[in-house]
Amino acid sequence: MSDLPLIQADRAVPPPAATTTPGGRGRRLRHLSRTDRVVITLMVLVPLLLVTALVWLPALATVLLSTTDWDGIGPLSDIDFVGGRNYHDVVTIYPPFVPAVQHNLLWLAVLFLVATPFGMFLAVLLDKELRGSRFYQTALYLPVVLSLALIGFVWQLIYSRDQGLLNALLGGDTDWYGDPGVNIWAVMVASGWRHVGYIMLLYLAGLKGVDPSLREAAAVDGASEAKSFFRVVLPVMRPINIIVLVVTVIESLRAFDLVWVVNKGRNGLELLSALVTQNVVGEASRIGFGSALATIMLVVSLVFITIYLATVMREDR
Repeated sequence: MSDLPLIQADRAVPPPAATTTPGGRGRRLRHLSRTDRVVITLMVLVPLLLVTALVWLPALATVLLSTTDWDGIGPLSDIDFVGGRNYHDVVTIYPPFVPAVQHNLLWLAVLFLVATPFGMFLAVLLDKELRGSRFYQTALYLPVVLSLALIGFVWQLIYSRDQGLLNALLGGDTDWYGDPGVNIWAVMVASGWRHVGYIMLLYLAGLKGVDPSLREAAAVDGASEAKSFFRVVLPVMRPINIIVLVVTVIESLRAFDLVWVVNKGRNGLELLSALVTQNVVGEASRIGFGSALATIMLVVSLVFITIYLATVMREDR
């Protein structure tokens, strides 16, 4: 009889699960104070407005201006619609366009076939926790925090015709930045120096997330270290591979700072980004024509960005 009050007391207390209802989360949101709601609204609305104003609206305006012959002078009411004439002129009668496309493709090939595998190789070495790996990782990643314009000035100390380190070692007098036969290779080496550190960091983060049991299982099956990496580890890092591909393509398209610092994208260093700048803010001031070039770059970038987003969303699902 003495246990009855205890039993009744236990029954009087509802179980913990009974306090949680399907609408509990909604009630918590409704119970937010007015200040909390204002803060949450601003946290969502302000970035959305900034992205719309600084990214999407200028991109849309660029596409629209690419169908006009506006020269940037005079009111917008004087703009004449020319349809696809700018795109036709870009492809047919604009001499720098074909060399610029070739240089962008060459830039992409060098970054993808040389700099990216080298960055992956460095990541594999650093993943082994070698002595001094923290120092090497910091030293290799340091160029990534520098702008390409600053990298151009840094490599000027190496490429200088009269006082450069490279000519001092080779005993020559090559103008590495000025000679149109070699300057494209010189700037790609400088750009690859920066790109290697970025790719190394991406793959190093991916390697840290690979399940060690996969490598152990491959070793038990008699697979060599190289075979286990290419057949087991690398396929597991498929999301990282997609990110690296997209980053490399965008790097090759937006390469601008380095060539503009060297010679404003002329004399063997024609790139699409430099042609856009020359036409939009250069002496010619052909806004419509430059917008057509920018739209071509935008379309190519969107193809790879869409592939990346589709892959990420599929992985999330």
